[in-house]
Amino acid sequence: MKPGPVRPGTLWAVLVTALLSMTLLGDGLGLNLLIVALPASAGAYIAARAAGRRLHPWTAVWGIGGLALLAVPALRDAGWPTFLALVSALALGSLALHGTRSWLGVFLGSLGLFTSVFESPGWGLRGVRDRMSGSRGRFGVVFRSAAVAVVLLIVFGALFASADAAFADLLGSLTPDVSVGDSPWRIFLGLLGLIGALAAAYTAAAPVRWDELTVRPGRARGRLEWALPLIVLNLLFAAFLAIQLTVLLGGYDKVMAETDLSYSEYARQGFWQLLWATVLTLGVIALALRWAPRGGARDRTLVRGVLGTLCLLTLVVVASALRRMDLYVDAYGLTRLRISVAAVELWLGVVLVLIMAAGVFGPRLLPRAVAASAAVGVLAFGLVSPDGLIAEQNVQRYRNDHSIDIEYLKGLSADAAPALDALPEPLRSCALQDIQRALRDSDEPWYAMSWGEKRARDILGDWDPGFRALDCRGLSSGDNGDERGGGTGDTYDSYDPY
Repeated sequence: MKPGPVRPGTLWAVLVTALLSMTLLGDGLGLNLLIVALPASAGAYIAARAAGRRLHPWTAVWGIGGLALLAVPALRDAGWPTFLALVSALALGSLALHGTRSWLGVFLGSLGLFTSVFESPGWGLRGVRDRMSGSRGRFGVVFRSAAVAVVLLIVFGALFASADAAFADLLGSLTPDVSVGDSPWRIFLGLLGLIGALAAAYTAAAPVRWDELTVRPGRARGRLEWALPLIVLNLLFAAFLAIQLTVLLGGYDKVMAETDLSYSEYARQGFWQLLWATVLTLGVIALALRWAPRGGARDRTLVRGVLGTLCLLTLVVVASALRRMDLYVDAYGLTRLRISVAAVELWLGVVLVLIMAAGVFGPRLLPRAVAASAAVGVLAFGLVSPDGLIAEQNVQRYRNDHSIDIEYLKGLSADAAPALDALPEPLRSCALQDIQRALRDSDEPWYAMSWGEKRARDILGDWDPGFRALDCRGLSSGDNGDERGGGTGDTYDSYDPY
């Protein structure tokens, strides 16, 4: 499918996106990402309307969700939730442009924006050429008017700035700091914004119909051949969970005494195995649905009963894995990897619930529901401020007479500053000195500064750790041993995969 001619509104939106990308994105990531995305979204919307496409509910969900994810860089200073939010925002934006329903469509549609990168520049150039040849006088007037307006702003803005220091400070804080030295980088960012906005508009005008690609269903198996392995797997799960119930109900001491494991060993021994068991179970369910018997109502009842039981038992496995992580975090504190894998395990549990709901209400919405749950999870993960939660949990443990790992906490982002500010000296100075140093070395303008960084600046101000942070080694203390190593009764381990 080829797109029609480019509308003037799309061309202007693409131009604005390129200019904003060139002037705003070179100073860092923050609110500027959302500012750049708005005209690009407007250009895609105009192109879609010109192609006769209507706004469907799921398209609105993907589009609004993608823009909402761009609020994470504006709120959080930590780079890792920002990266997840950016990748997810691109995927949702691509889904909004394509509009897909099937599993293959959702997977390929989330990557489909990149298929328009090579064809969209030629489409845009043809549109510019057609507009210039058909409306040379009007475009000339617009161009001359814009040039005169820019010159007037520069001349009179410079005069007013030199006449009043307060106006000069205001003007300097609002306008981007563009220097000759970083011109190649800014030109590259402008081209990136130009091509990205063109690709989005091109995709909106001529989306690839990924739903037309179908995967043939597997050969239906007989009831016994299909059900027997799954029933055996259900029995294995049930036997394992019968033992795990003692853990979920709080009987850890008895289990650890019988298995001869220490507290930390029991807490971390099975989490990764249970996480992989959850992932593999989802794979088993997918293959089982592909080869499920399809003879009639009795077969549908058999499939729902067996797979529903497997999903329910796997949910208890998810609860057991999360309980083990809770034990470990309670003993040794929260870290980035621990909170990340716990979030993934929690999302896998949500996927299992969605699969069970699809077995009752039908699978038509399942692919999009799973994609939406992943996007909601990434958005929630960024909004709750994982670095802030990590700092709060570790500071609270220290107040409860547990150990604290200052060497780890000092590597967190500015989002952790409010919690670390509550530590007593010299722990406070040791934990915050690297954050304060990074803030002093940074001169990001308002549009590239996150709310987390601004809040840290308000808390720390011009504070200097000085002599209080001269020697921060050996400050980890408490009755539970080192946070990254063993706890009470454990052998110190310099490396912990959590």
